[in-house]
Amino acid sequence: MNLRDLSYLVALAEYRHFGRAAEASFVSQPTLSTQIRKLEDELGVALVERTPRKVLLTETGREIARRARGVLSQIDEIKSIAQRTRDPESGTIRLGIFPTLGPYLLPHVIPRLRTRFPRLELLLREEKTEQVLHMLRDGTLDAGILALPVHDDSLHTEFLFEEPFMLAVPSGHELASRPSLRMDDLAEQNLLLLEDGHCLRDQALEVCHLAGAGEKSGFRATSLETLRQMVSANVGITLLPALAVKPPVAQSPNVSLIEFEAPAPSRRIAMLWRKSSAMTPFFEALAAIIRDVPAELFNTHGFAAGQPDGQPAVATPSP
Repeated sequence: MNLRDLSYLVALAEYRHFGRAAEASFVSQPTLSTQIRKLEDELGVALVERTPRKVLLTETGREIARRARGVLSQIDEIKSIAQRTRDPESGTIRLGIFPTLGPYLLPHVIPRLRTRFPRLELLLREEKTEQVLHMLRDGTLDAGILALPVHDDSLHTEFLFEEPFMLAVPSGHELASRPSLRMDDLAEQNLLLLEDGHCLRDQALEVCHLAGAGEKSGFRATSLETLRQMVSANVGITLLPALAVKPPVAQSPNVSLIEFEAPAPSRRIAMLWRKSSAMTPFFEALAAIIRDVPAELFNTHGFAAGQPDGQPAVATPSP
């Protein structure tokens, strides 16, 4: 048994297709198939059910693949320890982040990371929260940036920042002229929300519950940008996180942003990694840089009622 064959089995478990697993492993399909059969012969058990159209792992195969992921993850950590001993600020970090945060936070963070760690290779993976957690547990990610709460005793949680929400409404909406809102101003309103699986959907539903609001039926968006465009098209209203309305995000016509009076609804963002990770000191340094993004990014003041999305209030000069 060798690590290479275990990696082939893990790839097969992920792709469930000999051709795609071989491509991901940078070997030919016959090579991967042969090595899997050798592994089965060595262990004396069937690992794979071969059918004409798809590949299924046996129950034993699934369990061995699960444990193999852990072994390969530990090997990667051993290599990382050696690499960081030689050069603590180089190497590769696999970082997961969820879709309603990644595109809006990363433009403010990546330049800082490049300046501080110029030799670091940062591999980013954008996935929904549950998939990021799954990949953290099985070792295919080193760390993740997620919204709290996360209930997993195997993960260390490092708080980063709190991001308030704003209400996005069409410019002609009855609430568009309000300078600010209380939570109970949303009572009887129906909000556009994301589809299942997005943590922002759960956060928005919690706000709706607290405010006595509901969900607009017949529509669920696949992305935050779709929600923004639906508001622009006068389909309804929604909640947008502060980072999603700040430059360099493009403006949307016919969208007014309204801040909430304190205490404003918000989401708490944290960086997570396995407690067993040997890279904890480095992750703490990484989290400190992310935590140090300008506080202005989370400031929702200055958006005048009825002002277009992304445009702060501007004083009109005297004649």
